[in-house]
This record gives sequence, C-alpha cells and structure tokens, in this order.
Amino acid sequence: MKCYFADLHVHVGATEKGQWIKIPTSRNLTVRNICEHSFRQKGMDIVGIVDTMSPLVLNDIEALVMEGRLQVLPGGGYQYSKSLTVLLGTEIETYEPQGGMAHTLLFLPDIATMRQFSSYMAKFIKNINLSAQNAHMSLAKLVNIAVSYEALIIPAHIFTPYKSIYGACAARFSELLTDKEMERLSAVELGLSADSDLADRIGELERFTFLTNSDAHSLDKIAREYNLFAVEEANFREIKQAMLRQCARKVAANYGLNPRLGKYHRTLCEKCGYTEQTGNLSLSKGCIRCGSNKVVKGVLDRINEIADAALPNHPDHRPPYHYQVPLEFISGLGKKGMAKLLNLFGTEMNVLHNVGEQALRSAVGDKVAEGIVAARTGTAVIQAGGGGVYGKLIKNVDK
Repeated sequence: MKCYFADLHVHVGATEKGQWIKIPTSRNLTVRNICEHSFRQKGMDIVGIVDTMSPLVLNDIEALVMEGRLQVLPGGGYQYSKSLTVLLGTEIETYEPQGGMAHTLLFLPDIATMRQFSSYMAKFIKNINLSAQNAHMSLAKLVNIAVSYEALIIPAHIFTPYKSIYGACAARFSELLTDKEMERLSAVELGLSADSDLADRIGELERFTFLTNSDAHSLDKIAREYNLFAVEEANFREIKQAMLRQCARKVAANYGLNPRLGKYHRTLCEKCGYTEQTGNLSLSKGCIRCGSNKVVKGVLDRINEIADAALPNHPDHRPPYHYQVPLEFISGLGKKGMAKLLNLFGTEMNVLHNVGEQALRSAVGDKVAEGIVAARTGTAVIQAGGGGVYGKLIKNVDK
C-alpha cells in the first residue's frame, strides 16, 4: 500500500468569473487555486472540493479538463497536473422534523454523475448554484437519495453546536436513522473541536471510520486537519474502500488540531464572554456569571452530556490520532518566515513532519523553531477556544 495525505473538506468561494459560491469565504478559493495551493504549498496528495454540486463550479472543473490540467482517473476522481487527486463533493444541509440542522458531505466519482445528482437535488434546494443549501429534507431522506447515486456519505463536523448531528439534532444517530441507513454511511467527520478520544466515548460510533478535515474557508486553512490514507492508488474507488476498511485499504492516521484549539471546544457565554474551562459544567441553565441564556455549548460539554463512558473505548480498527498544529498558529511566524520555510523545504507537510529542529532554527530562528517543535511534540500550553473563537498557543512548556 501507498500512503497519501488527504483533506476532504475544502470549500469553493467563487468561480473563475468571480461569481459567489459560498459567500462567507475567500474569493481566492476557486477550483484552480485550491488545486494549486493544495499540492504546491500544503503538500496534499488528495483534496475533496465540497461545492461541486453547483453547476457553476462544475463548469470550472470541465474547463480545467478541457485545458488538460484535470485528467480523468480510471477509478473515479480527477488528477490535477499529474500530481493531485481531486474528488468531487458537496455539502448539504438537512433539517430534522423535531428540530435542528446538520451538514453532510457527499462524494461522487465524476462530473456526469454529479450533474445528474445536482439536477435532481435542484427540486429541493432554492439556489443550486450556492454552497451547502438547505435541502428541506431529513438526513434519512438524503441518505436514501444518495445511496441511489452510490455516493460516499459522510456526516460533517458531527459535534459542533451549529448544524451537526450531535451538536444540533440528536443525542444519537440511531434517533434519526435506521440501522440499515446507518450502514450506508461511509465515515464520519469529527470537526476541529473533537478527537478520537472524545468521539470514542460514544458507543454507536465504534463502527465508523473517523475523518479529520479542514472545512477550509480560505486557502491558508487547507490542511489544518487531514488524513493519511493507505491505498494502492489515489482515486475515488480506493478512497471508498479505505473508508469502509475493505481490501486492506484504510485510513492509517488522523492528523488534527488539539481539540482545545478548536473554536467550539468549550462552552461560552456570548453576552459576557465567560468561558467554561473545567469540563464539569454544561451551563445548560444559563451563564453562571451573568445569567444570560445566550450560551454556545462547547463540544466537550456536549460529549460529557451524551457519552456512554467517561473514557474512550477505541475499536481495533481505530488509527492513531496525531495532534497537528498548523504553521499559522505558530507565534512569530509571519508571511516572510512562511515564505522562507516553503522556499527551503517545499511544502508545509514537509516542514511539519520531516524537517529537523536545527534546520528550522537556521531558517527562522530559535523562538519560531521552538514553537514548531513544541507544537509537533505536544508540549505547547494551549488556551482553549469556544463560542466561535479559536484557542491559542500561549507559550512552550519549560524543558
């Protein structure tokens, strides 16, 4: 088997002609720029672009095929500049009758199938050209539609307080899906504020492969979380087999933020800014400081409420989860320092995984190098994030 770095949740901000696809994102997130940035700067081998249900985005993809920049892969998917595998995905918003919205990622093998799916879903979505539109249906209905297209089905950022299964809809998948429908899911995406230790406290998740993706809304955010796939070839068919753990294919490792760096890890009062840091209080009755009910419940507190166990129970198939701090979190590393690192060492993946400490010191100085090493080895002190504000690396632990 070969190993490939993959980020399967990257949004398109705009088309090549400047038409908005996902408004709260960067206009620089065009399909072409995503592909270039993913493999030249980030060092990804596989990227999932999750707004390709939009006919406008599909037009841009077809234009790249006509240019010869994208080539069809025999097992599904496309290859950009003979280097990067591109998977065609979409993020769809569903609504449960009892309340709550959730996002789900779907992946299809080629442009023709995605166009067929887009045409069908346009019956339910107000503006099919935009990203992550409400499909006005339940997750169960979406799953049954997606199965007919043989899509990969991946509930997205499953714990976050907004638009996720556990964070907004239910305490269990089994409250929304039958066992047969749950078997149709290819994997689940943890989100930036959770990791395997937290997720494996919920028994029904034992069967699923975990994915860690960036949910990038700008080019810089690509690969802030990613996966290592062990497959023979980087194409749609083999990625599907890896998610389902078939034919010896698998997700060999997850690389994600320490959950404390995620912006929804802790519960936060939006009125006074109080953040619960102990993990022992859900603030479900309001803020203990000001009494406001404008409280955004954190992922950790939500998991504490619904978990089956106080400690994780990892199944045998669960791969290691490596805390990966993106270079953008490193204090003192500005644009010039980043440019120097990339000029010397090629890609962010190489800097994060392979470059030695002495080489880093020579390139960007002792302080920044120590920050990178501390982040790499898990010895950095972290101030937890919450309520939409990312956590911070405060300082390095004294050696």
